[in-house]
Amino acid sequence: MRKTLFSLFILVVGFLSIYSQDEKNYYIGFKGGVSIPQLSSEQSNELSRDYKSRVAPNFGGFVELGLKKKLSFQIELNFAGQGGKRIGIQPISQPPAGLPALPNGVYYYANFKNVAKLNYLEVPAMLKYKFGSKEKTRVYLNGGIYYGGLVNAKQVTSGSSTIYFDRNGQVPLLLPPNGTPLPAVSFDATTDIKKDIQGNNFGLTGGGGLEIPHGKNYFLIDARISYGLKTIQKDTARNGDSKTGNLVISVGYAFRVK
Repeated sequence: MRKTLFSLFILVVGFLSIYSQDEKNYYIGFKGGVSIPQLSSEQSNELSRDYKSRVAPNFGGFVELGLKKKLSFQIELNFAGQGGKRIGIQPISQPPAGLPALPNGVYYYANFKNVAKLNYLEVPAMLKYKFGSKEKTRVYLNGGIYYGGLVNAKQVTSGSSTIYFDRNGQVPLLLPPNGTPLPAVSFDATTDIKKDIQGNNFGLTGGGGLEIPHGKNYFLIDARISYGLKTIQKDTARNGDSKTGNLVISVGYAFRVK
């Protein structure tokens, strides 16, 4: 997957560079920053609902090819952290050891931290329009599509909790014969969930930023929002119908290429 995405990136750059119409607007750059991703869902599945934002890395390189004086095409190859986190009482996907399995759609519950860490290699392809003169700091807007290939996917859980029969934590699991609560169970674990996640993802991306000139090169400050259009779970009936989305804030530097 990584070789395929890198080859696609090089092929598109090579093809478009032949047709670049503005040789003074041809740059190679690097950038890095933080991603604030969150998994969205229709909230109909107990296992995929209520995820909040987490913080993840986002970094990579890009090529900007001039089309006209202020319009260019930009293609990137990025390592992109996605996923989300859920803290509090939530369903347990697998019953703890010693407890019987429940019917489909019925779960045990516990109070713990659950972080879904999904890492992708993404290739965004965008049009970029700039306002003002290149000799001064100027604003730009960009927008387009992206394709992502899954690198790895892990579920990291932590904390300990008693077990409940309800998501409000009002009905604890009691042990016979005296009806005492089950001792707290540890949820400290890292589970590989790559087999449950689709290998391909795609969506829309766009935002804007600042270009700060530095000789013939420039520094950049970029803010961008992306939204995945594809459900990431393979088994949607069991695991839900989440889509990726994130806000990325990054800084970088671009070199003009003759």
